[in-house]
Amino acid sequence: MLFPCKPSSFARMVPLAGEQVRMTLQACDAGGVTWGLSWADVGDPSRVPLALRALRQSTLDNLSASSGEDLPLRVPGATPQPDSLRQALSGRTPDGKPMIGQVAVFSRGTVVFQATMLGKPAQEESASTFFSSVRLGV
Repeated sequence: MLFPCKPSSFARMVPLAGEQVRMTLQACDAGGVTWGLSWADVGDPSRVPLALRALRQSTLDNLSASSGEDLPLRVPGATPQPDSLRQALSGRTPDGKPMIGQVAVFSRGTVVFQATMLGKPAQEESASTFFSSVRLGV
């Protein structure tokens, strides 16, 4: 994945789709925008759709956001899932400032992923480069 800045990496246990899982996050800030990729192994293929929906919903909830238009998502190496998607978001930070962004959720096997771009309006070219650079094991 191509980040527009050098990402830092963090990991912690989080509740996801009713289970505690170890989630790893790589994120960085550039030009007023936070770029991130997080992932967790949910261990059971039947939990993947629920986890993808939960990842997306938690982003919407954290930003008091509404989802906007669906955007193209093609992740080479990803496992086809009906719940995989990329959407534009519009919401507010915890201190009430307007925020826009995009979120993509997808999986490979039992590992679920979430790519995010959150902050002030970014050039669409940067967002397209970021999301189209995701490759899973290819």
